[in-house]
Amino acid sequence: MIDLKNNIKTTIKEYSAKLREIAAFIGSHPELGHEEVQASSLLAGELEKLGFSVDRGTLSLPTAFIAEYRSGTPGPTVALLAEYDALPELGHACGHHLICTMALGAAAGLRSIADTTGGTIRVYGTPAEETKGAKIDMAAAGLFDDCDIAIMAHPFHVYERSGASLAMDALQFEFRGKAAHAAAHPDHGINALDAVILLFNAVNALRQQTKDDARIHGIISHGGQAPNIIPDYAAAQFYVRSASRAYTDELALKVTACAEAAGIATGCKLTVSNYEYSYDELRTNETLSGAFTANLIASGIAEDDIRFSQDHGSLDLGNVSLRCPVIHPYIKVVNEPYQLHTIEFRDAAQTDTAYQAMIFGATMLAYTACDVLADSELLKRIKEEFSR
Repeated sequence: MIDLKNNIKTTIKEYSAKLREIAAFIGSHPELGHEEVQASSLLAGELEKLGFSVDRGTLSLPTAFIAEYRSGTPGPTVALLAEYDALPELGHACGHHLICTMALGAAAGLRSIADTTGGTIRVYGTPAEETKGAKIDMAAAGLFDDCDIAIMAHPFHVYERSGASLAMDALQFEFRGKAAHAAAHPDHGINALDAVILLFNAVNALRQQTKDDARIHGIISHGGQAPNIIPDYAAAQFYVRSASRAYTDELALKVTACAEAAGIATGCKLTVSNYEYSYDELRTNETLSGAFTANLIASGIAEDDIRFSQDHGSLDLGNVSLRCPVIHPYIKVVNEPYQLHTIEFRDAAQTDTAYQAMIFGATMLAYTACDVLADSELLKRIKEEFSR
């Protein structure tokens, strides 16, 4: 095992200049979800140079891909997950330019030992994690069902063990009423904005009767045209979240009931839709997570410096975790406590410190996959936990 990991470390070190170059390019050329043309093409091309066969446009998603290297010897199938979409206006403030290059670097390291260990290495290019995550389509299509593990690491300001995320539904409520002159003939109108305001008030009352892990938050996406026109159309968008899919489904029904009541109270017609995909909760495989954490510690990270994870919102990886064993740990890439989705984190994540941490994260992912490829007893324990 030591020789295998030395090969991985040497390979990734030799590849590190290219990884930095790619991370810097993607970081400075942010592309929104399902528009990541440059990032997807660059990553897929590099994987082909490493000897992977690449299926571009997976599931007819133009910027998705699956790259695969088969050793020719039976063994586990390990999946590395790459995200590369940016945030509107903020760019790569969630560090996806580092996530995808960690996956690429790990793939390079594992390619160097795969013919010794046997098994199959895959890299999944997964667009649009921030909105309509491609992992949801891929999981629903069964593309992870033959994977023995699926792993990725997320940039952050501290090290965290893989933990949990919240299941989520994205609900849009559209109310249609009747326009009228707000001063001359208010009695002729049906105010759609009133329905939206009643919806928010009802949801605020509902929060008193929800579990501690519930999160209901929304915006008015359309509120009318002018103050002197009674709005005939108004709309709101909500995220409804909780620690489980079952309770999230229950919450979504209750929030929808609030909207229905608002429509009845105002005389508006209501239309309900999902404006983004529904995410399931992340279920970390603790056995696999323990292997990753052990590699961190063996590589010099103090155990006390690795926090137990807190939920950081919702992930499309949750849907994958119902299909195969998954981990999603956090790697420290910045030295200040900058939060994700901020300008400060974005800028700090495009420095030499962050790029060096990206190379370390790639190495840790590859070490963990190496453990699975080379240790059948570890894989057995991982699968036993998943089956439970």
